[in-house]
Amino acid sequence: MLCAEVSLYPQKTTRASEIINESIQVLNAQRLEYKVGSLSTHLHGPEDQVWAGLREMFEKASQSGEVSMVVTLSNAAH
Repeated sequence: MLCAEVSLYPQKTTRASEIINESIQVLNAQRLEYKVGSLSTHLHGPEDQVWAGLREMFEKASQSGEVSMVVTLSNAAH
């Protein structure tokens, strides 16, 4: 089990919220449990699925331009 806290920061855009929301939606395809907060999204699941979800989130956001992504990972049980 891997847990992650992720924050996306789209750069040079007026569509930041839309880009973030679209990126979070890709987690549904990975069947990950996640909870959206005001500044970050918490997700957890099997290690391969968490890594794949993070990669897909970044790729989706990158389609709209420059983006920064901050991730904190933990393998501790929650």
